[in-house]
Amino acid sequence: MSGLTIGKVARETGVGIETIRFYERQGLIAEPARRPSGYRDYAPAIVERLHFILRAKDLGFSLKEIGELLSLRVDDGRTCDDVYSRVMAKRADMEQKIRHLERMKRALARMAAACKGAGPRGECPILEALKHEDEGEAGDWR
Repeated sequence: MSGLTIGKVARETGVGIETIRFYERQGLIAEPARRPSGYRDYAPAIVERLHFILRAKDLGFSLKEIGELLSLRVDDGRTCDDVYSRVMAKRADMEQKIRHLERMKRALARMAAACKGAGPRGECPILEALKHEDEGEAGDWR
């Protein structure tokens, strides 16, 4: 057989065996043929596909989005513009999340600056700020 066992695929990609099986169940990779022994027999191209999945995950794409990107790779009716549109949408989503995280970071910094780290817990300005969602230092992070 010229195929790869699941263990060999896992070693070549750095992906765990259970993760490979999970990707099969999610439809990101095809379930391979079975050897007479019952072992999975993966085509060598699976390594490239798994690298694609891993890279897309590293770039923030969800498994659903990765499935859509994989479909775009094989759909002759699609263009590079279809892929570009998805990448730009992902980028805009990430920029929004970054702005949200920056607001949270500033609010936490203001809360920490208001606290001297001493005194009774009942007078803690951080706990007070967190108690009032619409007021004070904690309320303006959204």
